[in-house]
Amino acid sequence: MNASHFKYLISACLCGRNCRYNAGSSKIESLCELYRSGQAVLVCPECLGGLKIPRAPAEILGCRVVDFSGGDVSAAFRLGAERVLQIAVKYGVELAILKERSPSCGSRMIYDGSFSGRKIPGQGITAALLRKNGITVVSEEDIAASPDILLK
Repeated sequence: MNASHFKYLISACLCGRNCRYNAGSSKIESLCELYRSGQAVLVCPECLGGLKIPRAPAEILGCRVVDFSGGDVSAAFRLGAERVLQIAVKYGVELAILKERSPSCGSRMIYDGSFSGRKIPGQGITAALLRKNGITVVSEEDIAASPDILLK
């Protein structure tokens, strides 16, 4: 596949990049293989938005994204989402595979903003923007449950 087109856009943490808030990753080997085979581009919306590694955990609270200390990090999350969208459009991405429950990447579930570990239906800032712009978004959990998603 040439560099002007990637079939997949994948959260970088799912391919072993230590870019999560706690400087960790959530590596999934099958997704790493998509990247190694030249079919995917990796992104971390939070890093693209200017947030550091490590950083305070953040959750969506109403219309804002707040970190654990109560700081409003919404602007960084929106900037990261916009930059991910630009990358997806530039490379003709067909499917985004994003980290579930992330305030950026959650596709079906996010944390409720109380930092209590409680999950609620919802989507992250990047996932919502990609969907709004016609890009299909799934999570690593969707891929694990239905690997055939990748064959379509």
